[in-house]
Amino acid sequence: MTDPTPALFRPGLAAPGFAAPAEGSASAPVVVAIDGPAGSGKSSVSKATAARLGYGFLDTGAAYRALAWHALEHGVDTSDATAVLEVFGDFDYAISLDTTDRWVRVGGVDVTTAIREPRVTDAVSGVARVGAVRQAVNQLFRRLVASAALQGVVVEGRDITTVVFPDAPVRVLLTAAPEVRAARRSAELTDQDAAKVAAALHKRDAADSTVVDFLTAAPGVEVVDSTHLDFEQTVDAVFNVVDSTMGARDGR
Repeated sequence: MTDPTPALFRPGLAAPGFAAPAEGSASAPVVVAIDGPAGSGKSSVSKATAARLGYGFLDTGAAYRALAWHALEHGVDTSDATAVLEVFGDFDYAISLDTTDRWVRVGGVDVTTAIREPRVTDAVSGVARVGAVRQAVNQLFRRLVASAALQGVVVEGRDITTVVFPDAPVRVLLTAAPEVRAARRSAELTDQDAAKVAAALHKRDAADSTVVDFLTAAPGVEVVDSTHLDFEQTVDAVFNVVDSTMGARDGR
């Protein structure tokens, strides 16, 4: 019988230093789940929040970017779901959860920088909308977090608060007005035209909205609107949500 387990779940692919806890050890890490649309600052704010808390940080979008890169390297049309599933079969993925030592690897290749290339960004929605891929990758995220020998992990991405970790003790929807998100993304990508960046962000929102609802907070999810906040104020706002939620849970 063929082993149905995707290649990325093979033993040894988790980041070094994040082995599964020994039997009888402390419970799984606390999860802080952060959702939001493109350009909302999820990655940078989540990473800064994790560093302040002393938690690990999991950028879930990197997995889809890495798969898109992997598909492109194999000459696959990422709009072809069948082809994406085929190339997924030998997708060996690993990512660091360390806020100070960030890396992403596919097999023996460090793709930390490559997955941020425009060609990969354009291909991400194609691989992310394949249902079977999302289900398998979501399982990977849960395994990565469960096996992390850490007090907690801040997990950011699309549908994290509703599908991947719907029972996380802290769930945050980070958002901002579309024009603000476009301006921030344009500032990050200084080598690209602002109008093109805004158009690409709008296209990404439209494509992703057919797969997940990332603009509406589910019950129990706290909304942090950063439209009128700078970066530090946004981190403070998210940190305050974590502190107040965990404090209430612990009876403080």
